[in-house]
Amino acid sequence: MSGKALVIAIVAVSLIFGAVVYYSQIYYYYDRVQATGTQDVMLTNVVTGTAEPILYDDFQAIDASSSPIRYRACFTTSMSLPMLTETYEIYENAAPRNAPGWFDCFDADAIGAEIEGGDAVVFAGQRNIEFGIDRVVAITGDGRGYVWHEINECGDKAYDGTPLGEDCPAQ
Repeated sequence: MSGKALVIAIVAVSLIFGAVVYYSQIYYYYDRVQATGTQDVMLTNVVTGTAEPILYDDFQAIDASSSPIRYRACFTTSMSLPMLTETYEIYENAAPRNAPGWFDCFDADAIGAEIEGGDAVVFAGQRNIEFGIDRVVAITGDGRGYVWHEINECGDKAYDGTPLGEDCPAQ
């Protein structure tokens, strides 16, 4: 086999492998989530500490079994931000993660800018939806909402090998 043919074969295999990896990461593992109509968007009540559903419309979501932090959702709500902030628990230091480009209702950079600018508030959705993972919900003043998963303190400890504290639930 000549050097030219070998180079062509290596480049072709590399391009095919790259295309397969790209497709896997952007499309293959993601599935659309069917809305239940009642419990897709839940926030943690300040008084009771339990997650309860809120009013929402136009729900769209994706998830992947390959990672617990790949969940993303978008929705709208008619509930006012002042009422939500008085009733539900605020979630500190949350930052949205990027979604695949084809899931165009979820723009992590724009959502992050709205959070930083004070135009959106992040609430605790459901704590430990899976061990070490919290579902968080950001809602803007005009009623647009976004949901994603955050690794919580217990998850950080579990993933880096630090001993878990007494306040962490059993795995």
